Amino acid sequence: MAFATVADTTVYYEITGSGPPVLLVSGLAGVSSYWDPNVEELARHFTVIRYDHRGTGRTSRPEQPYSIELLADDLVGLMDALGLPKASLVGHSTGGAIGQVIAARHPQRIDRLVLYGTWATLCPQMRLCMDVRRRLLRAEGAAAFHRSSPLFLYPPRYICETWPRLERDLEANVASSPTPAIIEARIEAVVGFDGVPYLADIAADTLVLVAEDDILTPPVAASELATAIAGAKLETFPYGAHAVSWCEPEAFNAAVTTFLNA
Repeated sequence: MAFATVADTTVYYEITGSGPPVLLVSGLAGVSSYWDPNVEELARHFTVIRYDHRGTGRTSRPEQPYSIELLADDLVGLMDALGLPKASLVGHSTGGAIGQVIAARHPQRIDRLVLYGTWATLCPQMRLCMDVRRRLLRAEGAAAFHRSSPLFLYPPRYICETWPRLERDLEANVASSPTPAIIEARIEAVVGFDGVPYLADIAADTLVLVAEDDILTPPVAASELATAIAGAKLETFPYGAHAVSWCEPEAFNAAVTTFLNA
């Protein structure tokens, strides 16, 4: 277990593999374990760095206002603490928003950028989903919030085929959950984020990934990113919803590895 002091926060991180450095930045849940299906393969080609966001996992959990920009500053601080001047970044959902901020504000720190299942403009579909999740959290608490997550993350077939494992994971997520105040503050960071002002300043080679059946950050959000970021490439998976890296890890790993090695 490794920890770094970043500003007012103690950040948990893991480093695996060898080769060019790649940061794996997870979504709303914020935990490094999101990347479990991908690390072994990616570490064959890269030095993989993953971490728990502020407010999640084994990182410090302050109850405070959160923003995507704050989380981006945390990651730049972690890079500084690790002596990492530059790396590629693979960001999922909230992690993709973090990647947009860093790539625009600190272009010298980002080599290549993968924006996966993420957004710049909160479209009506995503706004509705986040509003439902926030209302459930307020009305029923953290346990109900976590147990509803598969509906937004996975295709129905995947839920049915993997339910025993998913059920165990959900119980573990409930047991290790941040407080409702932290979860809601992180939701507010998501719904309050506007990535549009950053997109024109992203100079890194960029790959945008999305699944056709993603109901949380739908293909319209990916299209906006790919259109607004100069030279960005868009790749669409036919299946995998908001968690392609779990549902189709081989296809996801191949797409990321091919792009980062180009």
